[in-house]
Amino acid sequence: MINKRLLIKNLLAHNDESSFYDKKRQIDLGSKEGKAKFLKHICALSNSNPNNNSYIVIGVEDETNEIRGVDFFDDSKLQNLVNAYLSNPPLIAYENVMFPSLPEDKVVGLVTIRPNGEITSLRKNIWKYWGGSIFLRDGSISMPKDFDIEITDVNSEVVQAIENKAKNNIELTLDGVIDFINHRHAHLDSDYKVFKELFVVCWAGNTKEVKENTYYSRVDIELINEQVRLFYSALDEVSISFTEDYFQIVEYVHLGINNKYRYYPLEEVTISFKDNGFYSIDTQLIFEPPKYDPKSLYHIYNANLALLNKLKKKIPLRANEAQDLKDFPETMLICYLNDFPDARKKLEEAKPYLKQIDLNAYQSFKETTRILRKVKYS
Repeated sequence: MINKRLLIKNLLAHNDESSFYDKKRQIDLGSKEGKAKFLKHICALSNSNPNNNSYIVIGVEDETNEIRGVDFFDDSKLQNLVNAYLSNPPLIAYENVMFPSLPEDKVVGLVTIRPNGEITSLRKNIWKYWGGSIFLRDGSISMPKDFDIEITDVNSEVVQAIENKAKNNIELTLDGVIDFINHRHAHLDSDYKVFKELFVVCWAGNTKEVKENTYYSRVDIELINEQVRLFYSALDEVSISFTEDYFQIVEYVHLGINNKYRYYPLEEVTISFKDNGFYSIDTQLIFEPPKYDPKSLYHIYNANLALLNKLKKKIPLRANEAQDLKDFPETMLICYLNDFPDARKKLEEAKPYLKQIDLNAYQSFKETTRILRKVKYS
């Protein structure tokens, strides 16, 4: 079993970017350009490594290798994006890897691209890249290539050596459990469970009991063996259940308008552990968005547009408007889910103002966009 934190360190120590790994300060999957560049790198790394894994490390300064971190990213629908735009798409996994030097809400992203032995190409146009385009790694650069290309295996031994150096051991696992429970989350209710005498899952959060059910907020869930964060949310609530064979997380979102809120089940994640030392993660969207009267929602939507217009013109907000600003992201999410298609665009327009004026509203914005991404790729 590979300790992903050690793997990232070994990749970064291997001189610079190469034909089997890339590093990014961040990726932007919210724009066509960002998606296109990401898909280009996936395509190039897959084609350049027919017999070994290749990697993208996210949250690292390109010039200095300084580990800066990024927000937790839920990858549950990322494979859908790759399948939609690439022919002969490789299997990919995005993992959120903990580093002790980073703030609690930051991780390093690790994209693993598994070989498929076939030529991967763009299935259709995206941004400035044409459908049918093929990319390969030329050193540290992803370059377009002719259709008549020959794939050679030059990296397998190097990648195998790097992965072997990142193998986990019992000392790293025990240190990880102690650090998670006694240090990083000493102020929260925490617990752990061992599966198949091999896998260790730790979780922590604020707990509350509702009708004999336990719910967690400010949740952090980590697969200690691999130093991979399975779930993190500062706002939403989850329920946790497990047997000897699986660990299940059901995520809820708190939505409503006019001070009438309720929790809605959003997504169910099941991590199944096998006797042969492998595990699988199955994600199912179970969200049924709340529906509101269109006429009432139309007035609320227009009020939020007026609020956004004030922000753009730098007009000071009244006390009640400042309160409405805190609810702006969730209200626009509800509008979007109730067939106001421009609400998503208006939410993106508000991003810089929310970040500047109200950090709580900005945190709500990030959680809202995470929900939108889940819904979109489902």
